[in-house]
Amino acid sequence: MTAVDTLIPATRAAPRSRRSAAWSAFRAIVARDLTVLDSNLQRFVPSAVMQPLLLVFVFTYLFPAIGMSVGGDAGGQRFSTTLLPGVLAQSILFVGIFSVGMNLIMEIEADELEDRVLAPAPIFTVALAKIVAGALQALLAALIVFPIAAFLPASGIRLSTDWAVLLTIMPLACIASASLGLLLGVIFEPRSGPWLFSVIALPLAFFGAVFYTWDALDPTPFIQHAVLVNPLVYMSEGLRAGTVAGIGHMSLLSVYGALLGFTALFTLFGVRGFHRRIVK
Repeated sequence: MTAVDTLIPATRAAPRSRRSAAWSAFRAIVARDLTVLDSNLQRFVPSAVMQPLLLVFVFTYLFPAIGMSVGGDAGGQRFSTTLLPGVLAQSILFVGIFSVGMNLIMEIEADELEDRVLAPAPIFTVALAKIVAGALQALLAALIVFPIAAFLPASGIRLSTDWAVLLTIMPLACIASASLGLLLGVIFEPRSGPWLFSVIALPLAFFGAVFYTWDALDPTPFIQHAVLVNPLVYMSEGLRAGTVAGIGHMSLLSVYGALLGFTALFTLFGVRGFHRRIVK
């Protein structure tokens, strides 16, 4: 009886100890990546801001100033209002992809993940920590870009914040972009890293409902349906629903469903690929 009693606490304590170790390792990995971000903040901010700043400046400030506003004065305001959530979504996607994907490609090549993989936690914990750290960086980029995209346009923007939508869509978009970065990071070899921009990022941007709404593609039904495989479409449309007024957007049910589905798929295949690359 005494032997049985002494064995029961030991068998129950072991799983709790493993979970605690995994959680501690997860937090340490996220904290490490955020510490690296803090030390490189002077490079992170320009890289996150430059492209959105140029897009907003040229299309919504410079063009109207020289009489080339898209669609005239009224059309210029509508275009600026359409562009704001698109630029936010694009910033989230690009930072999520590159902060996780490109860094992961370089870390795998340089064997820099060995210390984190040896932590007392499953390998998938390291992959999930990379997603969380990347999502936080994408969120930071969105917070930096938003005031620029909202107040720089010459024609003004019809802001109308739906906080319930914004506070759910934005974190979901950040996690989706970081999980896509993880997947791309384990697919691409270091020598083909530059393809990440030319082959993946640019098509995603131009067919991601950044400069136009998804409904505006009605005259081209083939393209309208083809772009539905692009997660940026749902990020842009969801952020339109959460940030601006007077602009149509896709059904929120479709937006949430697609982003949740993409996030699950990217995470599942990204974690599996990460495990294979690390073990290899």
